[in-house]
Amino acid sequence: MSAGSSEEDIDDIIDEICNDSSFTKTPLKLKSDSASLTPERSSAVVQAHRKRCCPVYLGGSSSPYGIGTNVSKRTCDQLRCTACDFRVSLFNDYIWDQSCDYLFFRNNMPELTKLRAKMIKKKGARAYACQCSWRSIDELTDLQTEHQLRWVCGKHAE
Repeated sequence: MSAGSSEEDIDDIIDEICNDSSFTKTPLKLKSDSASLTPERSSAVVQAHRKRCCPVYLGGSSSPYGIGTNVSKRTCDQLRCTACDFRVSLFNDYIWDQSCDYLFFRNNMPELTKLRAKMIKKKGARAYACQCSWRSIDELTDLQTEHQLRWVCGKHAE
């Protein structure tokens, strides 16, 4: 089979699909509340409702949640791990016990009842964990300084 005949076969298939009368020829309609939006404006509106922290901050329980910026310095509560693809859980006024290890989190995330076995109460701290990594944080910390963590902001709804 030559390359030319293969291309002709593909072209024939495409023509057959395009000429099939079973497909409707009418364009899809937008919802009534977004009918006036052009594709460019529509994508801008969607992006405006979903923002990422830049930079991403971790912090103790006294640090407010929200979209972190250089000006607002809020801790991200929408963290996601790119290594295990798990949402990062956070627990105010707790730290992780020194005996915590990878298998503990791998087997127990995200079940709070099981995680409590290795949580220690500490006012002002915040315990963070996914299935593969964990941190206890007391003060505002830029995530970029925590090189071994593969956490990113999973976007915030406004």
